Amino acid sequence: MSGVLVQNMSFKTGQTLTVTGVPSADSTNFAINIGHSAEDIALHMNPRFDAHGDQRTIVCNSFQDGNWCEEHREASFPFNPNEEFQIKITFTNEEFLMTLSDGCQIRFPNRQGAEKYKYMFFEGEGRIHGIEIK
Repeated sequence: MSGVLVQNMSFKTGQTLTVTGVPSADSTNFAINIGHSAEDIALHMNPRFDAHGDQRTIVCNSFQDGNWCEEHREASFPFNPNEEFQIKITFTNEEFLMTLSDGCQIRFPNRQGAEKYKYMFFEGEGRIHGIEIK
């Protein structure tokens, strides 16, 4: 999953983005980024197996005006190397609601307040099998 870029495919309020993939055997982390560009990220979801001083933690954040904002950390971690995962991200005016493979839900505010994002970037150690917006 070294880098999968999706552009000009709109993700709008009321829609759900479903991402399926498999972290590699030696994965330290991977990330899902949703926003307007690489410099303007509304949602950065970063499951960390062992990276940046975190172990088995999901870190969510946003990136605006060249700076990371306040991090949100989630203890639930249903990811395992070489095991398929599915993340469903429902987008509302107020928030991103992420439903993980184990049913755990993470809420992260739509800090930018936009109703549509056209930039999605998936990075890290693993493979993306599917990206679907409904």
